[in-house]
Amino acid sequence: MTVDARRRPGIERALAIVAVVGGALAVVAGSPTRATRGSVDVTELARIVEHEEDHVTAVELATWIRDDKPRLHVLDIRADSEFADFHIPGATRVPLAEIARMPLDSAATYVLYSEGGTHAAQGWFLLRARGMKDVFFLRGGVAEWLDEVMNPQIPANLSREARVDADSVAALSRYFGGVPRRVDSAVPVPAFKATVARVRGRGC
Repeated sequence: MTVDARRRPGIERALAIVAVVGGALAVVAGSPTRATRGSVDVTELARIVEHEEDHVTAVELATWIRDDKPRLHVLDIRADSEFADFHIPGATRVPLAEIARMPLDSAATYVLYSEGGTHAAQGWFLLRARGMKDVFFLRGGVAEWLDEVMNPQIPANLSREARVDADSVAALSRYFGGVPRRVDSAVPVPAFKATVARVRGRGC
């Protein structure tokens, strides 16, 4: 998954829907998830995907990690070599196939990520198929974490209220060793505000 593709929401929505449908077909065809507890309501999963309730932003995930959200499990489903090169703080390396049979905590929050978003979306489906409810994936994968947490571009032309939010994002970035940058026009103001609004909306 390229960074350019990640920045086109329509493409990522389509990939996520394909992952859900593909996961559903795998279950019907005899995926190992048939032997686990839980049920698959494809209509409900499609509704979740359509309303973008299946994923978190990198800033939101960073907030959860910094605030030590109870029972948060961050799962990195990339290859061992990629995990060794770089991974999100506190993440656990778990192969995609292992998600179908690993022990689960029904009261936990699971966040999955991969290089892009497709494999993480497939992992999201497997956990939902096993009966987990509080499950999300990082749609932009590692690239989104690097862009929005480790090297966020914060617009200079913000209102006083938005500036407070921008300072919070900058502080969050520095917490993880990131380097926030002030820019004149590289980042559209509406896009930056949308990221902050999404974090607020989930009540972090």
